[in-house]
Amino acid sequence: MSQPYILVLFYSRSGATAQMAKHIARGVELTGLEARLRTVPPVSADHEATGPSIPEHGAPYATIDDLKNCAGLAMGSPTRYGNMAAPLKYFLDGTSSLWLSGALVGKPASVFTSTASLHGGQETTLLSMMMPLLHHGMLISGIPYSESALLETRGGGTPYGASHHAGADSKRALDEHEIALCRALGQRLGSIAQKLDAPRG
Repeated sequence: MSQPYILVLFYSRSGATAQMAKHIARGVELTGLEARLRTVPPVSADHEATGPSIPEHGAPYATIDDLKNCAGLAMGSPTRYGNMAAPLKYFLDGTSSLWLSGALVGKPASVFTSTASLHGGQETTLLSMMMPLLHHGMLISGIPYSESALLETRGGGTPYGASHHAGADSKRALDEHEIALCRALGQRLGSIAQKLDAPRG
């Protein structure tokens, strides 16, 4: 049997969400679990995949089996009008077989996002990503205020999940608080997955 892993699934256009995914993965790995980074291809307005069949660099494309077999999920997207980006939604729309089989029921999940403006829909985007996960029966985990960076941040960071203020040119690097919250989210998710998987006596 394969070792349990947390799937860190994301779509990134300018690279900020991908950077967040890497910090979340590091947090997961602090718990001793594998973090499996996966992305999704871009799609056109008529819902056709427009990217290469294999990404030229970075994380591989996710498969349904990556999602089916994970012990937990961290899912991230840049905001698009206060909602998740279409490529990620397109991938989720293809998971009805997992919904029918209940493959994700009872598994922990967290969400993360990056926006160009500080008030550009971070929280609504996080909530939009939670909805399909709730339909799958996943257990949503956010970030508690016991994480001091959540009280100190002047950039991103919400109790609903990790977030990042990338700036209008999408070039603002993650600050120390945003990085700390990404790692805390990954570590929390990994720890919850381990507790849920522990034998009960």
